[in-house]
Amino acid sequence: MVSKGDRAVVVGSGPNGLAAAVTLARAGVPVTVLEAHDTIGGGTRTAETAMPGVLHDVCSAIHPMAFASEFFRRFRLAEKVEFAVPEASYGHPLDGAPAAMAYRDLDRTAAELGRDGAAYRRFFRPLLHRLEGVLDFALGGSMLRVPRDPLAAAAMGLRTLEQGSPAWNLRFREEAAPAMISGVAAHSIGAMPALSTGAVGLVLSAAGHAAGWPVPIGGSQRIAQALADDVLAHGGRIETGVRVGDVRELSDFAVKVFDTSARDLARIAAPELPAEYVRRLRRFRPGDAAAKVDLVLDGPIPWADPRLARTPTVHLGGTRAQIAFAENEVRRGRHPDRPYVLLAQPDEFDPTRNPEGLHAVWSYTHVPNGSTLDIRERVIAQIERFAPCVRDRIIAVNVVTASALGQYNPNYLGGDIAAGGVRLSQLLARPTLSHAPWKTPTPGLYLASSSTPPGPGVHGLSGWHAAKLALSEVFGVRAEDVDLS
Repeated sequence: MVSKGDRAVVVGSGPNGLAAAVTLARAGVPVTVLEAHDTIGGGTRTAETAMPGVLHDVCSAIHPMAFASEFFRRFRLAEKVEFAVPEASYGHPLDGAPAAMAYRDLDRTAAELGRDGAAYRRFFRPLLHRLEGVLDFALGGSMLRVPRDPLAAAAMGLRTLEQGSPAWNLRFREEAAPAMISGVAAHSIGAMPALSTGAVGLVLSAAGHAAGWPVPIGGSQRIAQALADDVLAHGGRIETGVRVGDVRELSDFAVKVFDTSARDLARIAAPELPAEYVRRLRRFRPGDAAAKVDLVLDGPIPWADPRLARTPTVHLGGTRAQIAFAENEVRRGRHPDRPYVLLAQPDEFDPTRNPEGLHAVWSYTHVPNGSTLDIRERVIAQIERFAPCVRDRIIAVNVVTASALGQYNPNYLGGDIAAGGVRLSQLLARPTLSHAPWKTPTPGLYLASSSTPPGPGVHGLSGWHAAKLALSEVFGVRAEDVDLS
């Protein structure tokens, strides 16, 4: 039973922090969310970044986890936010050849992949047949637990071993299918091939062939607002413009949930944490970074393959070998001349974002951590590689370097949008090796950011897991009894 004197505070209003607040508030816990910025949202903010009146998402733009996350499904996010769900989840252009298109329909996707179509279908079909088990294995919590569906875990594990090793090309004969898989795997910002990037690519690809990769109408901010509205509706409070520098500022709260990076938790909460745990948090290493380039065009992107206009997400980088080379160059501390670029053209599916005749293009590429390089020319060149004359349509540009991204959001140390490098060791121990990595050694103090499982992405799961622990350990409330819908 929650008494009136028991209160909780959530530091940070990203999707994980808001998910924790929703869970606590719905259980009857008086909860306050503290946000350092003037607006809520973390990685789900939307703003006029390049031109007044034109909306760009500040970090995440397309949301594969909106329909896949167990928290969002329990919360019924799809009923609270309007989404556009295109038939093609993403596209992947190639030089001098038709683009590879990943449709929600796996058979349609395979039919356009030539000699590799059957192999691609055999690769993904078992994952789709046991999708719930795959999602539970990948997103359900600590990697130390026993999976609910061992067959799904085995199918996922075997394919991760294949795509995370030099054997990744053995089943394919042409360029399109492996390029498409690598284009998705590169979302994780890491070495290729590697088990960590392979696993991330499989989960995101499977989601694309199932429920799809949806676009929130009005921008990613709508996701944050739906969560915030629910917190307020259940008695919670949200305060913006409040920066917490020391955990002792929060001494009035029985529970403290931090939607911050592991290193920020070490900085803020060191006075209440054991010294050895603080050392472990500080050893949790940041990964490579993102640099962002927002464009405004006076017309749609003139893709060489016009089918690419049918999807909001396009992966630019060419063949699997070219993408792997670029990503591995970043791992070596270099800026590749032809970088991998993740591009979103959401206004084609959401006309509310722009005045008529203007088109927002969102993109980011990967760079070494802390980079200060203005990457616009390399990004625009990669777009123009597959969309000739796109440069002539650009009327506004906004560049955010990796260093500036880290200054904008302290969770993104040096531009690391994953709040900790996505490598195998840091997926198993995120940020420490534990069956319940969201809890710290200090009673009532929890970590709920992407520095904990299941890692980066807009899914709310890290916050949900942390809040469930707090409900059980501090308030004696069974999480199963909390209705999130």
